[in-house]
Amino acid sequence: MSVMLLFLAAIAAIIIWWIAQQRLTSRPWLEVGHLGQPGGGERSPVPAVKVGLYVFLAVVGALFSLFISAYLMRVGTPDWWSTPIPRLLWLNTAILIVSSAAMQWAKTEAERGRDDPMRTALLAALATAILFLTGQVFAWRELTEAGYVLADNPANSFFYVITGMHGLHILGGLVALGRTTVKAWSAPVSRRLRLSVDLCAVYWHFMLAVWLILFALFAGWANDFADLCRELLT
Repeated sequence: MSVMLLFLAAIAAIIIWWIAQQRLTSRPWLEVGHLGQPGGGERSPVPAVKVGLYVFLAVVGALFSLFISAYLMRVGTPDWWSTPIPRLLWLNTAILIVSSAAMQWAKTEAERGRDDPMRTALLAALATAILFLTGQVFAWRELTEAGYVLADNPANSFFYVITGMHGLHILGGLVALGRTTVKAWSAPVSRRLRLSVDLCAVYWHFMLAVWLILFALFAGWANDFADLCRELLT
């Protein structure tokens, strides 16, 4: 339980820091300046839809934190047999990193108002995200063919449930990214399109961060962290 509370506290600290960096605590009604032009060279207030995305990501982060905490508490029990990590997961991780980098490229090009590079970057992000999901399905298939089925032991159950939940969030992000890509090809860069690309980039970076944590968890690196926490708390 102490390890779980420490882990949740660390996640909460990261979320609070991120929110502070995005100026969600600013008071735009106290800023001086013309409409649409923040005074004193300050950045404009965060759009409401972006605030909504941050709140949603905070909830998603809390959900994954609970699953990770439950995983750490379950590791080491008598009925626990670790699930081997398919080699394909290494390739999938690299693909998701490329997808996130492509989204950052699209965001940069959108801010510069460059249509063609932005469209290319969006297509690259879309294609690599689909490739990531396809790779995850093949990784599942590799495990099941090796005899590591869902109900065989708790480690398998955690692996399939957590990676499946992450895949569903990537799939949901693909819907938004697909719509943004269609808009990018049907119209030049606009303020609304830049916001859409920005939101997709934030979401993609977040899901990449979640996956890197999950990958470390399944690879066993997180167990060392849990053992260190236990030593510090005893």
